[in-house]
Amino acid sequence: MTEQRQLHDLAERAGIAVDWTDANGKPQTVADGVLRKVLRGLGHPADSVQEVEQSLDELRKTAQSHRLPPLLTVEHGQPLDLARFFEPGTACEVKLEDGSTLSLSLDKNGALPGLLPVGYQDVHIEQQHFTLAVAPPRCFSVADAYGQDTAHAWGLGVQLYAVRRSGDGGFGDTQALETLVRSAGERGADALAISPMHAMSSSDNTRYSPYSPSSRLFLNSLYAAPAAVLGEDAVRTAIETSRLGDTLHALEALPLVDWPAAAGAKQRLLRALYDSFCQNEHPLNADFNAFRHTGGEALENHCRYEALQADFKARGESLDWRQWPQQWHDPRGTAVAEFAAAHCDEIAFHAFCQWLIDRCLAKVQQAARSSGMKIGLIADLAVGADGAGSQAWSRQDELLADLTVGAPPDILNRSGQSWGISAFSPEGLQRNGFRAFIEMLRANFAHAGGLRIDHIMGLQRLWLIPADAKPGEGAYLQFPIDDMLRLLALESHRHQAVVLGEDLGTVPDGLREKLAARQMLGMRVLLFEQNDGVFIENQAWPDNALATSTTHDLPTLNGWWRGRDIDWNRDLELIDEPTEKHWRETREHERRALRQVLAHELQQSQVEGVDDIDAMIDASTRFLGQTPAPLVLLPIDDALGIEEQANLPGTIDSHPNWRRRYSAHAQNLLDDEDAARRLELLACARQQASERYR
Repeated sequence: MTEQRQLHDLAERAGIAVDWTDANGKPQTVADGVLRKVLRGLGHPADSVQEVEQSLDELRKTAQSHRLPPLLTVEHGQPLDLARFFEPGTACEVKLEDGSTLSLSLDKNGALPGLLPVGYQDVHIEQQHFTLAVAPPRCFSVADAYGQDTAHAWGLGVQLYAVRRSGDGGFGDTQALETLVRSAGERGADALAISPMHAMSSSDNTRYSPYSPSSRLFLNSLYAAPAAVLGEDAVRTAIETSRLGDTLHALEALPLVDWPAAAGAKQRLLRALYDSFCQNEHPLNADFNAFRHTGGEALENHCRYEALQADFKARGESLDWRQWPQQWHDPRGTAVAEFAAAHCDEIAFHAFCQWLIDRCLAKVQQAARSSGMKIGLIADLAVGADGAGSQAWSRQDELLADLTVGAPPDILNRSGQSWGISAFSPEGLQRNGFRAFIEMLRANFAHAGGLRIDHIMGLQRLWLIPADAKPGEGAYLQFPIDDMLRLLALESHRHQAVVLGEDLGTVPDGLREKLAARQMLGMRVLLFEQNDGVFIENQAWPDNALATSTTHDLPTLNGWWRGRDIDWNRDLELIDEPTEKHWRETREHERRALRQVLAHELQQSQVEGVDDIDAMIDASTRFLGQTPAPLVLLPIDDALGIEEQANLPGTIDSHPNWRRRYSAHAQNLLDDEDAARRLELLACARQQASERYR
């Protein structure tokens, strides 16, 4: 075997696609130098012939091992093939979740009969044992939430930080969100999709993209509304003792979120509240202690990492654990244990912050359901986590901290994309019984009736880029998608929550069919639903995907119609003059095409005093509502007719990403004349869809 063939064999055994097809349908082959870097990031050194041979040998031994992995998955009612590990007829004992025991034998093919109930069952065979995750055939669905065979629900989408309330200190929080869900529920909405609430690094308030979190296991404590848990008096006293009143008021008045200043002020407030909580033997102390106990090692590690980062920052050193001395790399090591003992109060403070936001978010979901929502909050799960963050530090064998997730060059991004986040390690997940994946799902389902999974293609494959490489110098890594989809269906079933998969962009063959089979809704966006410049009629939209007008990475309907996204790209010199000209010509053609497909709705939506753009948004709302989609989500930005978009991909500081705020307060937001009209249009259109597609 040649040296290159050995390298390619190693890459393929490690799950790397050596050959792949780009967005233009052109076959591509990953360069050998790139393969070596990606393999090293996966833990398989390949810089020399000897390293390639050694890494190959290790993978072969793993493949030939007769040792059971800690967790296997199977669909309910289906046999589990164990012939690789045991002889046919081998006896086994299963301890079920309900405490009972079941004695079985492998069948003549060496398979465990499909007799086990849905859940995590403990299987013992010949001194070996493993957990068997028995998954339902599909996820909890929108129709299940309604208790009927079909449903045509609707809801709103919102960027949490953008919501205002009196006294919010400069960005939205759970109290503003609670007000908004009650308002939406009163108007008939069944869901409110929110931007990610993952934990960020409290030591670096300059990083605030919700899609680049420190950890997807915990929440961003800045979004906590402490008065909802501790009472208004406690918060008022903390503001007075910290002398934060004027600062918070000034931040609240800003048109854009000043994240460094607003986050710093909120952290000072949380610190004052914690000090008071500890000094006064608060009646909720027992609940706080119970929360810490339930959070276990995962919570403790996150809080320790927060404290460690703060300590390194105070000494002017890097916040990235990968650049720390080796003794700080092991969460269970002596150095970290000694640090924790010496900084127990600091660690308790971070646990206190997590307790606050957890209890606050629980109250919001309770309010959503009590207001009549069948689904309530739909949480947003980012595709990865910061390689320098707490999740990567505490789950080093399960996250690829030395590789970053992105996308190869395509028609829209000729240089490719690097998102600066780390993905799970497929091998690490399997070695550890998918622990990190399961705990992440549970954390994000905890206080939600639905979960949107960003870039759901990542459950099948991800484009991974070495730390020092350009976005195009990466490779696709395959993931154990069937195992992950079964676990997702099982957790959806246990939490009675729907699953939405963001499947925009280049989708691997067969993925949408896999999602549909498990009733995981795909995503269809009005601006994309066109073929050769002709928009698709709403009755031809699929009934296995949610429908929406736009996303946080796209222009609003108003902005798209005006070409505001093109203006931004021109002004920031992200495109040249010929590209701008072509883009504007294409947009004009698309505007005509959209007007054509909306012709009937435009006639139905004519309101005196409404201009052309508002009429187009009204018509688009009716159009979406009459699709067969089980769920329609209308972004509040489009309900209000806002022109600017939340995030402009390809920019960091030159565009105010994740900083724009709504002008009205949460209690009045949906009373806006345009928003009120569109919500009524959407509700009526959904009722018509229900009757049409029944």
